[in-house]
Amino acid sequence: MDQLQTLVSWIKDSGNIVFFGGAGTSTESGIPDFRSAAGLYQTEHNSPYPPEVMLSRRFFMSSPDVFFDFYRSKMIHPEAPPNGAHLLLAELERQGRLKAVITQNIDGLHQLAGSRTVFELHGSIHRNHCMSCSRFYDLDRIIESAERVPRCTECGGIIKPDVVLYEEELDHDVLLGSIAAIAAADLLIIGGTSLTVQPAASLVTYFHGRHTVLLNGEPTPYDHHADLIITDRIGEVMGRIQEQL
Repeated sequence: MDQLQTLVSWIKDSGNIVFFGGAGTSTESGIPDFRSAAGLYQTEHNSPYPPEVMLSRRFFMSSPDVFFDFYRSKMIHPEAPPNGAHLLLAELERQGRLKAVITQNIDGLHQLAGSRTVFELHGSIHRNHCMSCSRFYDLDRIIESAERVPRCTECGGIIKPDVVLYEEELDHDVLLGSIAAIAAADLLIIGGTSLTVQPAASLVTYFHGRHTVLLNGEPTPYDHHADLIITDRIGEVMGRIQEQL
């Protein structure tokens, strides 16, 4: 039995699948990842500061204008469509097989594809709140604002995207929900992640089910724990799986 057929059979036999994904899940949708040769950290931008600095809490507070210039040009991709990975996961949830998606991505593509139980470890570009009065704003407010730094229409406070910046902690409830989902799963599919970003990557160690599957183009620190490793493009693999279910 080849790798794809093995994964198909495990999915069919499972009643509690959890997917843990990273930036590589969305690259086939046209959203660059962070650390690959073509990733966000390697591409040129019009700032003397490295992306890791601009995406920090301290930098956001001191230079919100520069932050938003970078954020709008590099982090927001409203035109990006879900790919085969997002679509299969949504379908598996509709079938009752998949119980949760845990993602490090902030793009909202899982929800756009139809997934309902999604734990967003690093937040979402689609949620934004005034730092002064907590008024909610959607993504359009950030995109369409004539100001470099978008401000609240009620109180004039700075609107901050609900994304987890460097120097910020992950949401406690999201963490607990993710841990509970992984601990209860019988099949863990890990896709599109190098498993190097902490503390998110450590969550996979809570899995004690039957099978762990890794879908990633490059080796990860967790490879020796995997029962199956597939290095083909995740969107293509998931699309072929959907045809067989």
